[in-house]
Amino acid sequence: MTRVLIVGAGLTGSLCAALLRREASSPLRLTVWDKAGDSGGRMTTASSPHNPQSTVDLGAQYITCTPHYAKIHQSFYDELLADGILKPLTSPIDGMVIKEGDCNFVAPHGVSSIVNHYLKQSGADICFRQRVTQINLRNNKWEVSRETGSSEQFDIIVLTMPAPQILQLQGDITNLISECQRQQLESVSYSSRYALGLFYEAGTKIDVPWAGRYITSNPCIRFISIDNKKRNIESSEIGPSLVIHTTVPFGVTHLEHSIEDVQELLFQQLENILPGLPQPVATKCQKWRHSQVTNAAANSLGQMTLHLQPFLVCGGDGFTQSNFDGCITSALCVLEALKNHI
Repeated sequence: MTRVLIVGAGLTGSLCAALLRREASSPLRLTVWDKAGDSGGRMTTASSPHNPQSTVDLGAQYITCTPHYAKIHQSFYDELLADGILKPLTSPIDGMVIKEGDCNFVAPHGVSSIVNHYLKQSGADICFRQRVTQINLRNNKWEVSRETGSSEQFDIIVLTMPAPQILQLQGDITNLISECQRQQLESVSYSSRYALGLFYEAGTKIDVPWAGRYITSNPCIRFISIDNKKRNIESSEIGPSLVIHTTVPFGVTHLEHSIEDVQELLFQQLENILPGLPQPVATKCQKWRHSQVTNAAANSLGQMTLHLQPFLVCGGDGFTQSNFDGCITSALCVLEALKNHI
């Protein structure tokens, strides 16, 4: 049985796993490794330690579908809408620019539910806290080493982590990346930012007329969402949850600062925007070193094949663009590249 390792349990990785399972003509053993403690990647949803039903989206907030992608990716949207994983965004987002023909969607159970939907479809063995350190060629297979645990062998590898993390890998892979490919990978750039999730006690009122707001007058905070309100979930048993996304300049300037210092600065700025907020019962601060792709790999056509026999391919928004449809495009390109091998 062909063993396939997908590195990264974000949207591209989970989609690759589901598509490979769906399209494979022979049995596959799919494995997904991620260095984080949970699935989602940059589509991660955090839960309150006091009530797992109280959640915040720390990454993507909503999905915008243009008329172009509504047509070519219709089957993906139809499936997620039919299964209740996506629903139309109806809550007011102050300052959101809506272009003619665009549709906006939210995930009522949090954006990570999209990733979990595809992982479940894939039937893959999923292992978290697995940081890949080396990839070597051994007897026409890939030997993959990780920070903890023994190395394992695979027939096919799909790398979906950010481009800088691909370039950090050690072993034979360093010699397999051509000079041209290395330059392409090095050219991929990302914005950096922080997200801060705040969880409140049941019964707490946050009295604002919007569910989300783009902030233009603050040096630190770019976006605020009352997350449960954004998803039209208001319950007397679940406290409200709020998420803050910082500006990119703030993220870049404070990238190496401690989470505690960043959190304190954000609380001070939040008081200026929403004075008199009660104390949250829990917080979750997330550093996004690789938040959104600002410059994708040129001429990569959605993926980059590093080796043919055995097969090693890279995918992700670094080869397309940083949104839901960019990840679908990349996953489809990875599948196309792999078709003769599965």
